[in-house]
Amino acid sequence: MSLALDRSPSHVGRSVRLDTLVQVRWLAVAGQTAAILVVGFWLHFPLPVGWCLALVALSAWVNLALRLRYPSSQRFSGRATTLVLAYDVLQLSGLLYLTGGLQNPFSFLLIAPVMISATALPPLRTLMLGGLVVVAATVLGFVHLPLPWFEGEGVAIPMPYMLGLWVALVSTLTFMSLFAFRVAEENRQLSEALTTADLVLAREQHLNALDGMAAAAAHKLGTPLATIAVVAKELLGEFPADDARAEDIRLLHTQAERCRDILRSLASMGSDPESPLERMELPQLLEEVTAPHRDFGVEIVVVSAGEPALEPVFARNPAILYGIGNIVENAVDFASERVEVTAVWSQEAVSIMIADDGPGFAVEIIERLGEPYVTTRPGNARGEAVRGGENGERGGLGLGFFIAKTLLERTGARLRLANRKLPDRGAVVTVEWPRRLHEPDELIAGPAGEAESRQN
Repeated sequence: MSLALDRSPSHVGRSVRLDTLVQVRWLAVAGQTAAILVVGFWLHFPLPVGWCLALVALSAWVNLALRLRYPSSQRFSGRATTLVLAYDVLQLSGLLYLTGGLQNPFSFLLIAPVMISATALPPLRTLMLGGLVVVAATVLGFVHLPLPWFEGEGVAIPMPYMLGLWVALVSTLTFMSLFAFRVAEENRQLSEALTTADLVLAREQHLNALDGMAAAAAHKLGTPLATIAVVAKELLGEFPADDARAEDIRLLHTQAERCRDILRSLASMGSDPESPLERMELPQLLEEVTAPHRDFGVEIVVVSAGEPALEPVFARNPAILYGIGNIVENAVDFASERVEVTAVWSQEAVSIMIADDGPGFAVEIIERLGEPYVTTRPGNARGEAVRGGENGERGGLGLGFFIAKTLLERTGARLRLANRKLPDRGAVVTVEWPRRLHEPDELIAGPAGEAESRQN
């Protein structure tokens, strides 16, 4: 019931498609060309048009070279993407040097390459690009050609105002980069965690489908085994009873009949609605889920607190088996001596409460549990020394509980986390379903949580 992951949420495999970088640069080339033409030929401001257009043309040639050298679907590594974005910073810095430096209102476009890096590259590379932008902005504050303006008129900007522009640019760069990185990182973590959850569910579904595969095998093997049994029976009549060959044929006939009996029992597994592989009472399901966790020095007690006549019948849904099993595993990991699994049902709802006598949930993180990569095991990579995690390992990724929560919610369940009331100590996880999802003719039907009617 656990998911072993070898890696922590890292930035390995991050990349940017060439097509994305090329399209962004074409947009920059078009904008820069338009700005140069408007300032130089419409407003008639004094401007080194030739040098400016040369820098723009250089970007266009770089784009064409990348297009010819690589396919549009090519994904650049972090290093290559950093170099491409660093070129964009330097090219824009060159244009700003020719057009007034930091006084140019377009100087804030220096932030754009860093924003792209923040959403697609590891923090270290984004920090390097940010440092390059800060250096370029500092140099442009002191070294630049005059700002293009009306002929005979100059623009005198006081140094305190220039310092304010520099501070504003650096502050905006820092804030926007951190914000973009955080949003992109959360999306990446959620996507990765959901993918992992889908893989876990697929694995559990494959295991649950073994009964159907056994029934199919029994159906296919039934005919040849019947032929073997008939032929063996006919051969048995052709030899005297004291013939050694008759004994061998009798053994062959007996074993063929035995194989047919085994195949008949396998075939019933996938079709018998009352088979334990199809559905079972809730206390039996809890006994099956808790059985793998009973040999770790912690007592696990399963309690039923409902009217026997209303005892719910659950489908052996892989999502429920994995979800409840993972929560029980976490409880065993943190319990001191005892874990209680209590099933409570009524005519309206079915609840399962998993309680332990461990340290309980830390108040500062209980509201965040269930988010991907929010782990509460001591000594984890994020340094959060509080309860949670998965796989029975310290320093887990926090994916186990996220996957369990996601799968259970897909079956229509609602989870509640709390600490036990004093003087008791420990954590309590409550999983609750509406009773209608577990009526005798309605079984939880897969990860979407839709009810599927079956004939009893």
